[in-house]
Amino acid sequence: MQIVRSSEELALARSQLSGSVALVPTMGALHAGHLALIAEAKERADKVAASIFVNPAQFAEGEDFERYPRSEAEDVLKLEQAGCDILWAPTVADIYAGGFATKISVGRVSERWEGEARPGHFDGVATVVAKLLLSVRPDVALFGEKDFQQLAVIRRMVADLNMAVEIVGVATVREPDGLALSSRNAYLSAEERQRAVALPNSLRLARAAILSGEPVSAALRDAKQALVDAGFLRIDYLALVDASTLEPLDSPQGNMRLLAAAVIGTTRLIDNLAF
Repeated sequence: MQIVRSSEELALARSQLSGSVALVPTMGALHAGHLALIAEAKERADKVAASIFVNPAQFAEGEDFERYPRSEAEDVLKLEQAGCDILWAPTVADIYAGGFATKISVGRVSERWEGEARPGHFDGVATVVAKLLLSVRPDVALFGEKDFQQLAVIRRMVADLNMAVEIVGVATVREPDGLALSSRNAYLSAEERQRAVALPNSLRLARAAILSGEPVSAALRDAKQALVDAGFLRIDYLALVDASTLEPLDSPQGNMRLLAAAVIGTTRLIDNLAF
């Protein structure tokens, strides 16, 4: 696997790739969920590029940018074993050179949920993903469905800007007990890790209740109470939404997602469930 650390090195490495190219953007601290993206990328393209960049623009003041898990040596080994062809690991100065003054803002699908809980977050996501796509010029780019709203924002941006890349969502990879894999799970204490499984469990219970005919408001109320009972300190949102528009639903219809974000201890976890 070739490791490149600047835009100039990337341009040269990209010019030497033949056939179709898939990109897997990451912030590092790789786990089985990321490796599932690499595996899917290998099925969809001749060559696979991954990026590791902890993007400061998507972290608000007081969030966990400084302590976000970083483990490049281990990440490199995992990517090599997974069959990745190129790793792009740029510096902040390379992505945001002196005088950088451009921001991409995606409306509508970004405005609720994470957009309300983390103002400016999706501007940072859209801007850096646009830079990654324009720099690597992949035929396909793959993102995990755990960050479902992020996936919707990226799809909207790519469609609106006529970017010639296919965006593919890959199903969330979970621990045996159902907790979605996340780099931030490393923040959890042993006790918090045991209690964190209440997040996916509450979503499954809400889905079952809604499908059985229980009013959506009652199902969501009970799911939130289950999180409180498990020791979650804050629930930023737990909602039933249209899977395409992310607008809230008062009754089940069409393709839907349950979206949730909640804090246990000092760790903020997100999850979602389709039905």
